[in-house]
Amino acid sequence: MAMQPKLTPLQELEARKNAPKGDKTARVITEEEKAIRKERVVKAKDALSRSVGLKGAHVAPARTALKTYLQRLNEPKQPDDAQFETLIEAPFKVPPKQKTNDRRF
Repeated sequence: MAMQPKLTPLQELEARKNAPKGDKTARVITEEEKAIRKERVVKAKDALSRSVGLKGAHVAPARTALKTYLQRLNEPKQPDDAQFETLIEAPFKVPPKQKTNDRRF
């Protein structure tokens, strides 16, 4: 059994760089998808701008979710319409208070 010579880190890097890549086909985006995407971007930016002065524990995570949505706009998996509407309304909707089981008088 022949031993393979150890590669230096530079040789490993070159080997990885020159290795054959998987076949990635370019995703074709239709005009309808582009229009929907543009509309969603406008709505998300509007919600971000309107929620600037709001206070509450729910506002910061909701704004972060909107920013993340805008950053990941080109990823293939996008939320459906209901999830997107929930995402937009989140900074403005105060979550219901959770009921506790304390029976203090």
